[in-house]
Amino acid sequence: MRVGTFQLSAQFPGQSHAEALERTVQTAVAAERAGLDSVWLAEHHFVPYGVCPNAATLAALLLGRTRRIRVGTAVSVLSTVHPVALGEQAAMLHLVSGGRFTLGVGRGGPWIDLDVFGTGLAAYEHGFPERLDLLLRWLRGARVGADGPQFDFPEVAVVPRASEQPLGAGTARVPDLADWLGMDPGTGALLRFPRQRRDDAGGGPQQSGPPVIAACTSPAGVRTAAERGLPMLLGMHSGDEEKREMLAAYRTAWRACGRGEEQLARVEREHVAVGVVQIEDRTSTARAGLLRTMPGWFEYGLGAHRTVDGRERRMRDPHAYTELLCDLHAVGTPKHCADRLLATAESTGLRRFALLAEGSGERAATLRNITRLGAEVLPQLS
Repeated sequence: MRVGTFQLSAQFPGQSHAEALERTVQTAVAAERAGLDSVWLAEHHFVPYGVCPNAATLAALLLGRTRRIRVGTAVSVLSTVHPVALGEQAAMLHLVSGGRFTLGVGRGGPWIDLDVFGTGLAAYEHGFPERLDLLLRWLRGARVGADGPQFDFPEVAVVPRASEQPLGAGTARVPDLADWLGMDPGTGALLRFPRQRRDDAGGGPQQSGPPVIAACTSPAGVRTAAERGLPMLLGMHSGDEEKREMLAAYRTAWRACGRGEEQLARVEREHVAVGVVQIEDRTSTARAGLLRTMPGWFEYGLGAHRTVDGRERRMRDPHAYTELLCDLHAVGTPKHCADRLLATAESTGLRRFALLAEGSGERAATLRNITRLGAEVLPQLS
């Protein structure tokens, strides 16, 4: 099992934007020190729910502040950015980080962002597959052109080329991330990082460039990911039963494309489940802490979303949603948290987790949470 942290850069009531972002930076450094596998960064616009507007930019900073841990976007929103511009960013981060960067992508929501950035509602409702295909061609090719309803341009050279060998690959410090799923390029030995076992897997059809993962919240999203051979990023609102349903739908869509079972098994090891972690000496204390802080943040942050066309939107009850997250995820004693993660792994087959650790809203408490995750939970997962 591989466990990382999911970071929203949440602005809790009474905090500044700078405080939220600095907490994210310090949490990422602490996650590497604690032996976690990865850091996943969200991006949002115009809402205090998360104050990072460009996950790839923040990933660049964190890759420079760390030496081992993988850094990914969860997600970069394709509906509001040109796929080539994002591809150029991803290629650059892949090459200069020794291949430690993972690009997570999604279509976002029907928010005012679409109006501000000029992409329009159609980019969200119908345009994601074309945008994703252009991005993937850019990350895997040497020359790329486009002839589609959204993008139409003559063939140009891909610079920098993501398919080249990442800088530092093959050294003792940074593995070759063309083989990013676990084999040392120099010796062929299975790599071991602190407390985190990396499976020997080949990554399916994805052969070069930064790993790409797709956020999936609907049957259409699952099909889009499976048809392109991409692993899924599953949201923290879904329980084990819903995860199993999405995994079953993914397998169906995969097999309909005529791909093999061996490739499927490799890609399935790369699905990521987003969750929540809050570790205390008593489970009741952990739950009470999140129920004290998260409902106000949800109401303050999610309530600020504006739709692009004035359509009605319904917001979950913040307190009930927090209770649901406490029920679904690793909230409690170290043993309870480990048992919860192991139960999800056994029930679904998922082996990668990205856990939100900032639910307290406090920097010191978040860092302590990360430290305990590494020291007291991870050893129980091996």
